[in-house]
Amino acid sequence: MYSILDKVNTPQDIKGLSIKELETLCAEIRDYMVQCTSKNPGHLGSSLGCVELIVALHFIYNTPKDKIVFDVGHQAYAHKIITGRKEAFKKLRKKEGISGFPKMEESPYDAFGTGHSSTSISAALGLAEAAKIQKTGSKAVAVIGDGALTGGLAWEGLNNAGSSKADILVILNDNNISIDNNLGAIHNYLLKITTDPTYNKVKKHVWNALGEGGLRNWIQKRVTDTKSNLVRESGGAVFESLGFRYFGPIDGNDLPQLINILGKLRDISGPRILHIHTTKGKGYAPAEADPTVWHAPGKFDPETGERIKTAYPADRYQDVFGEVLLELAKMDEKVVGITPAMASGCGMSLLEKEMPERFFDVGIEEEHAVTFSAGLAAGGMRPFCNIYSSFSQRAYDQIIHDVALQNLPVVLCFDRAGLVGEDGATHHGCFDMAAYRSIPNATISSPRNEIELKNLMYTGLRSKGGPFIIRYPRGCGEGVDWRHAEYTEYLPGEGERLLDGKEVAILAIGHVANRAVEAARKYQSEHGKSPAVFDMRFLKPIDTKILEEVGKNFRAVMTIEDGSLKGGLFSSVSEFFASRTDSPIIKGIGIPDKFIEQDTQKAERAECGLDTESILTLLELMMKK
Repeated sequence: MYSILDKVNTPQDIKGLSIKELETLCAEIRDYMVQCTSKNPGHLGSSLGCVELIVALHFIYNTPKDKIVFDVGHQAYAHKIITGRKEAFKKLRKKEGISGFPKMEESPYDAFGTGHSSTSISAALGLAEAAKIQKTGSKAVAVIGDGALTGGLAWEGLNNAGSSKADILVILNDNNISIDNNLGAIHNYLLKITTDPTYNKVKKHVWNALGEGGLRNWIQKRVTDTKSNLVRESGGAVFESLGFRYFGPIDGNDLPQLINILGKLRDISGPRILHIHTTKGKGYAPAEADPTVWHAPGKFDPETGERIKTAYPADRYQDVFGEVLLELAKMDEKVVGITPAMASGCGMSLLEKEMPERFFDVGIEEEHAVTFSAGLAAGGMRPFCNIYSSFSQRAYDQIIHDVALQNLPVVLCFDRAGLVGEDGATHHGCFDMAAYRSIPNATISSPRNEIELKNLMYTGLRSKGGPFIIRYPRGCGEGVDWRHAEYTEYLPGEGERLLDGKEVAILAIGHVANRAVEAARKYQSEHGKSPAVFDMRFLKPIDTKILEEVGKNFRAVMTIEDGSLKGGLFSSVSEFFASRTDSPIIKGIGIPDKFIEQDTQKAERAECGLDTESILTLLELMMKK
């Protein structure tokens, strides 16, 4: 089907290709990505923009000996396709298929596992220093996007790398935010001079001859001052000030220029940064026209670009959050919304549109988002900070030190809690309940449906202080009429009995309480008796009245949670009964002590025993005396 791509199975297969053949390969890779992801959705836009870069990197560098680290990994599809995973790409993000992100155990060409933002520079620096110590001769390249560069970890890595003498090349892939302006002829002249091998050989010789001391420092300052004046408009000054040699910007979709520049930069020592501009969605007109939508478009017609709309059986939790937040902001002028670059994903776009002055998108900066929220709270505002659960782990210290310790009223909404589906282990929100349960002043809650999310947000608004955590899953709710429900303020630490029963009590938290009710009713229809089912609603403080009742009246307890079984509801209930002589038998269902690989949410929940049938199976065993 493809004249060049069909012959490419490893990067070695592209080494002897001409520029024209490489350009044909890029076009074929794009078409292959579009065809595959139209049926099997993934992160398309960034990968379309990075095809020339990835082909050029593998053409110039000797991978896998040389290490390429992709930040996040959204842009790495072409990398997977030309490193022996062309056929496997058809099962991208599927069970037993390849990951949507670089993964070390998947391929020796994946130098470092990614999925979270802003890690590439630190990881590549570690690889560079390891190569230097072991004298392997391996090169290290970090590819980072302008969005990921907003993360604090990226700047920590830059600061450390710039002060080192590590052989590291950082490629800044700028496909959205304009960091600088092209300087035209002067820019091109500087680029040509600063990458010229003879220039760099002479510079190194002169520099070594000058040695350490005043003259060298004086010359360095004059060169830096002059160069800074020339490149300041291009944004290069900030990187030069950190100790990097800055090159660019260049057209990152111009394959001949990329190959030329990368070939020269490979042989320059020390920390250096190449700034490239790429077009997100490059080569596929619908994606170029709307790069935000085509970041992850879902299924679509590859010929027309028409997206196949998903029919949702109920409102998504993120949409409930967005509408309720706007309502609360209209009710209380102190309500503000904060998101680390996830406005559309978390539903905060509604607030952004109607009340832009009370909406803050801080970029991919989870730690800053939390401390910024703490500052807003200290200033008298009522911040709602929405972070995907998996990413909230990055702000653990800020939640403790800046919010909890000072008992500030910040509502932390953790979207995508529990099992998230095809994005897999890097994105599951498994650890939030276990991680935050030990924090003083914290309240941790999880709604079983849309109405409870609405009421928990209202309760959080009226809370007195401390982090008020609301965690809820990715995807649809239970289909209840939440828009017409009146606001109800819950008493923190108060659960609810959902079903009366005998012998066995099921204690569930979050949306899995609905599956518990389904299992209990099915058991009752088959056996004529039922366990009791309680929605705990709050992990912290936990409802001790329910636990006291359960201890007195039931011989066995089943806990159910869509989080880590260790440290969450099961642990909390077990701790409560540990010192009692009348402790019931306690069995727990939750996410086991392992990383769950990518699959559908339905399949992942079944794997962890969180579906109705799995709960029923354990229930049948526990109901037998």
